[in-house]
Amino acid sequence: MKHYEETIAFLGQWGRFQQIVFFLLCCSTIPNGTGVLSIIFVADIPSHHCMIPEVNLTREWLSAIIPVKVVNGKEELSRCSRYRLDVVRNLSAQGYIPGRDVNLTDLEQEDCVDGWIYSKDIYQSTIVSEFDLVCSEHWKQPFTSTIYFLGVLVGSFFSGQLSDRYGRKPVFFTTMALQTMFTFCQIFSPSWMVFSILLFFGGLGQIGNYIAAYVLGTEILTGNVRVLFSSLGVCLCYAIGYMFLPLFAYFLRDWRSLLLAVSLPGLLYIPMWWFIPESPRWLLSQGREDEAEAIVRDAAKKNKVETPQVIFEDYSADEKKMLSKNEEHHTVFDLMRTSNIRATTLILCLVWFTFGIGYYGLSLNTVQLTADPYISCFISAAVEVPAYVSSWLLLQYFPRRLSVSCTMLLGGVSLYFIQLVPQTLTELSVALEMLGKFGFCTSTAMLFAYTTELYPTVLRSTAAGTCSTFSRVGSCIAPFVLQLSIYFKYLPYIILGTLGVASAITTLFLPESFGRPLPETIQQMHMRERLNCPCITQKETTKPVVVLSSQL
Repeated sequence: MKHYEETIAFLGQWGRFQQIVFFLLCCSTIPNGTGVLSIIFVADIPSHHCMIPEVNLTREWLSAIIPVKVVNGKEELSRCSRYRLDVVRNLSAQGYIPGRDVNLTDLEQEDCVDGWIYSKDIYQSTIVSEFDLVCSEHWKQPFTSTIYFLGVLVGSFFSGQLSDRYGRKPVFFTTMALQTMFTFCQIFSPSWMVFSILLFFGGLGQIGNYIAAYVLGTEILTGNVRVLFSSLGVCLCYAIGYMFLPLFAYFLRDWRSLLLAVSLPGLLYIPMWWFIPESPRWLLSQGREDEAEAIVRDAAKKNKVETPQVIFEDYSADEKKMLSKNEEHHTVFDLMRTSNIRATTLILCLVWFTFGIGYYGLSLNTVQLTADPYISCFISAAVEVPAYVSSWLLLQYFPRRLSVSCTMLLGGVSLYFIQLVPQTLTELSVALEMLGKFGFCTSTAMLFAYTTELYPTVLRSTAAGTCSTFSRVGSCIAPFVLQLSIYFKYLPYIILGTLGVASAITTLFLPESFGRPLPETIQQMHMRERLNCPCITQKETTKPVVVLSSQL
């Protein structure tokens, strides 16, 4: 039996059909880049202090009623306390002057019983100022991000399995609809609780469409076009959406307006239904040969090439039976079926977990890089562009295993060095943090392609969804890892750096997939599995990938 890619080789790699699929699926990830990290601005904490009601106080006491505290070596007004108002009122009425007649450190303090005043220098409003997520309610601010990523986690886990069971295309459009609808509904949230519930379901759809689009494009496209799509296409469009986020946030400084701008582009998805087909690979794996052949014939018509009388004639009756029955109803448990598959899955889960906690930890921390959160966010987004270009080049010419390991190691070691930088050299600290993110982003882009190349068609979406689930576990933890800086400023960087180095080492024990066709069955996956460190085993020979020339 011919391999699938050999069977459809008459289509070419870069005809009109492939161009439509390539650009539409890539463009579908732009709203993901805008929406995934919108929580950076929606849930940011503006400067605030206790509200002082209109009382008869002298100018001196009005300016001194908020205590001054030292935070990270700098003096700033207390955010959660004030001097007792009744005491201050009596002292002011008696003509005492703070600092001269009264030692402020001797005065009793109280909580912000009258609420807070929030600075509007940067934001008109965020959910923090809207729902008072400060002081005793401060835990809700990082937990909001965790709720979102919990939704992403659930979506990652189930979307992959649903995609393998019911098809890539239905899951792709269903999750896009969920993402758009629930993001829009968040605008009308009357409370933090309602907002969090809607945020969870928005996250559930957010990652589902990304994974479905990724797998769909990986299975439809072939050769170097597939490498270009999986490493540069979807990732670069995601980064473009990410770079649009600070632009939207700068002009729309109210959190409701920002969410409206983030949700509306989802309506552009609707016409794509008539242009994006189902994956012929998946249809064949389900025994639906006629539907797969119809899609390939339509592709040939768009590409203006001749088609054989029977396209899939080399698929024998026994092979069809195996694909359509024996491997039709696979579940996540098949990822642990044998020792080799189990080892591959466990290593990938660790690496994906590191990606999730590292990428989102550094991304959520961008508002702390400079005094201007919009510039910080744009810098963080712009760093991803050369990272994705680098990942494409590495995927084109170098083995997957070594490339992922080296870039992950670069990210981890860069974060270690931050603690060695003097506090006066803040620019160098920012540069090292961005170098760390560059390493994580580069390895992540390759990791998506690497994962889909290791698993067969019948398990590809399930594997991608399961691995992505572990990535989302990391992203759920990331907001709280950042909070550890209150105990030791560099503790988050040490944790992320350690995970990066550990993942770089374990990646070396994965099988290699460079230059090899995508496996269609679990048996084909077994035939090429080899879980040994390349440093201590015989060097594997790989078939080089043919580079596209004038076709691109």
